[in-house]
Amino acid sequence: MLEAQNICFRYRAKSPVLDSVDLAVHPGEIIGLTGPSGAGKSTLGRILAGHYQPASGRILVDGIFHPPGFNPVQYLHQSPVFAVDPRWTIGRIISEAWQPDETLRQAFGVSPAWFDRYPHEISGGELQRVALLRAFAPQTRYLIADEISAQLDPLTQAQIWSVLLKQAESRRLGVLVISHDMPLLRRVAQRIVTI
Repeated sequence: MLEAQNICFRYRAKSPVLDSVDLAVHPGEIIGLTGPSGAGKSTLGRILAGHYQPASGRILVDGIFHPPGFNPVQYLHQSPVFAVDPRWTIGRIISEAWQPDETLRQAFGVSPAWFDRYPHEISGGELQRVALLRAFAPQTRYLIADEISAQLDPLTQAQIWSVLLKQAESRRLGVLVISHDMPLLRRVAQRIVTI
């Protein structure tokens, strides 16, 4: 289980963005997280993934603190361009985490023709597919999907969510879906939490 226990967080001397927040994501569970802009949804997602340290409280991954090495909690950005090194080819970006097999590569719709290209040479939807494929490394146990389809056209959104949900179910991954899109959350999440 991925657990946030009594999490507090603030940016510099400002008032707390998160104050005594508790959240748990079980393996195989898909939870929607929503709330107004500025409520701390993305901040909580980054804390859960170990990108930020809370001012107080703790994050446990399957009962322990974030283990060293590969992070079993993968954070997927709304804009995947922020998650990749622009100087690396797509092939290098994917292989940084692992070497996916042909079946999974095809399931995510990642073309081998992209492997010699750079992030700016493929579309946003294509780059989001690359980010998803990279995140599905065998050691991944939980995904934080932060508005991952908000900037994509409806067809690409549907394709990405279909593959993500199918793969998450087959591997019993816990998924936290952060979104303002309530129809999406009602479709994909087993329960919805508001902060």
